[in-house]
Amino acid sequence: MTIRDVASFAAGEWVASGAGARSVASAVTGEVIARAGNDDLDVAAMLDHARRVGGTALRAMTFHQRAKMLKALGQHLGRHKQELYDLSFDTGATQGDHAYDIDGGIGTLMVFASKGRRELPDGHVYLDGEVEQFSKHGTFLGQHICTPLQGVAVHINAFNFPVWGMLEKLAPTLLAGVPAIVKPATATCYVTEHCVRLMVDSGLLPEGAVQLVTGGIGDMLDRLTSQDVVSFTGSAATARKLRGTPAILDNSVRFVAEQDSLNASILGPDVTPETPEFDLFVKEVTREMTTKAGQKCTAIRRILVPAAQLGAVQEAISAKLAKVVVGDPQAEGTRMGALVSRAQRADVLDKIASFGDEVTRVFGDPDTFEVNGADRDKGAFLPPMLFRCDDPDSAQRVHDTEAFGPVSTIMPYRDLAHAIALANRGDGSLVASVITHDPEVAREVVLGAASHHGRLYFNDRSSMKESTGHGSPLPHMIHGGPGRAGGGEEMGGIRGVMHYMQRTAIQGSPAILAAIGQKWVPGATEVTGPAHPFTRKYGELAIGETLHTAPREITLDDIAHFAEFTGDTFYAHMDEDAAARNPFFPGRVAHGYLLLSFAAGLFVEPNEGPVLANTGLDSLRFMKPVQAGDSIAVRLTVKQKTGRTDEYGEVRWHVTLTNQDGDKVAEYELLTMNAY
Repeated sequence: MTIRDVASFAAGEWVASGAGARSVASAVTGEVIARAGNDDLDVAAMLDHARRVGGTALRAMTFHQRAKMLKALGQHLGRHKQELYDLSFDTGATQGDHAYDIDGGIGTLMVFASKGRRELPDGHVYLDGEVEQFSKHGTFLGQHICTPLQGVAVHINAFNFPVWGMLEKLAPTLLAGVPAIVKPATATCYVTEHCVRLMVDSGLLPEGAVQLVTGGIGDMLDRLTSQDVVSFTGSAATARKLRGTPAILDNSVRFVAEQDSLNASILGPDVTPETPEFDLFVKEVTREMTTKAGQKCTAIRRILVPAAQLGAVQEAISAKLAKVVVGDPQAEGTRMGALVSRAQRADVLDKIASFGDEVTRVFGDPDTFEVNGADRDKGAFLPPMLFRCDDPDSAQRVHDTEAFGPVSTIMPYRDLAHAIALANRGDGSLVASVITHDPEVAREVVLGAASHHGRLYFNDRSSMKESTGHGSPLPHMIHGGPGRAGGGEEMGGIRGVMHYMQRTAIQGSPAILAAIGQKWVPGATEVTGPAHPFTRKYGELAIGETLHTAPREITLDDIAHFAEFTGDTFYAHMDEDAAARNPFFPGRVAHGYLLLSFAAGLFVEPNEGPVLANTGLDSLRFMKPVQAGDSIAVRLTVKQKTGRTDEYGEVRWHVTLTNQDGDKVAEYELLTMNAY
């Protein structure tokens, strides 16, 4: 058979494998299918290319342009995913596993693209939090901002997810405007390489935005600066070694780690075999043991059940596992494929042996199991194996040693406090799950265990049909955990983007802050437009463009009519004496919503024009009551503009209502969609 040459993509060129290349074997047949790695890569040139070419190009793009790029990349990969499926079978992955890796990776790109368009500005500076006022008259202000780091992100990925593992890091990195050098695990790098080829060939990426190393990275980490980031997924031992690189320590290089995790799943004390939660628990455990042959950083390693349910749960899980067919991922009927390599198989067996007499194997014999459509001795196959630990308090290895394969251990707990203590014995995990229909059980687990886990997943009969599962990290939520899990956080929506940006405090006048953030700040320069702003298209409106309206007097008849018309006859609007007894009002006052309605009447242009819709109102505050005889006037200012589609964009207007004395009576932000 032809042995695939797995190349690196360095400084804009594909570089074939060479000195120091390693052979890569099929997890299914054991045959060598590829060679990868080249010790002669010029890593200094790669770093320079990323910083000088890739970073410059990405930072020139706005957040929205980068988000659109991610969406286009996701769509392009979606059209070519069968090619990735075909390659991935040799990693031991089944078609079902592809949904987690390949489809999951593409989906992550699409989520970040969507969140980038909805939650980030169509600009170059992200405003983090509200403006802080430091002076009495508001002429000296402060604001936190985030801008892209001017370095490179080095992504060191694990073998188990050659596509998702890359894309879940790339999505927030590229959205932030930072170039990346991707280093996949050699065992599955041939899948990652093809995915990178697809992205490069699409023409959607700026030059230098993404590079690939399919072997060792040489002295790359020794060349990192304070503007660079390392994002690592793998073992705690490797993470410890990489963290200790002198350049990383000396330059305070950001280091994000996702490493070993002894994840637990708790069967709630309220669950019995007669409840739907019992079957749900068994299903979740079985799925986590067998998906990707248990090679998931989020897989359930410790199964915590009430002591009274230990036998029933063991029997139910064993019965479910007995139906799992192990074999060639492409053979009909196979439900669980191989481990990624024979070396990984040996490592799992070594870890199991280290459990010693802490456990008893109750299902799955690695020496006597059948393999569907493949040679068991040539491939990297193992059966799902369930162990039982009757004394989890005295045990140690089951709480600190992860057998990274189709392995899990069931253990009893006395009460919920005991279950929480056992879950926390993992000393930090990516995820712990609780199957319970009792909200108080969920609350107690959060109070006792949230500090030890990056994610807590609760499921019951109410959410089971739509839940995504214990082991599925979602791009909207953080993926990481404290302690043994590495202390890092990946994804998490826009939180993940912030790992690749610098938060900076800026201070100055309203005009300075408005210019930096491209968002009008009260006190900044106002601009008078050539016509009513509602008659002007999205692209014609300028930040700070302001309309001042004529005043309108509020009468007692207005208040009475509004109350009768709306049915809002709250005493403060209708009863002078009762209103006067209220410490907030001087007497009978106008409805707040009456003021908003009259304000709209003052500033709205009634004729058909570029304003397509009023889509919302934010941050409404009523500052001072308005009585009959008072008048109100409106200041309407273009605060911020955000593109939404090719046809229209969102305009955020700052609206201030003042009375006849110039005092603020109300303030809010109005959102409209305006045609281009």
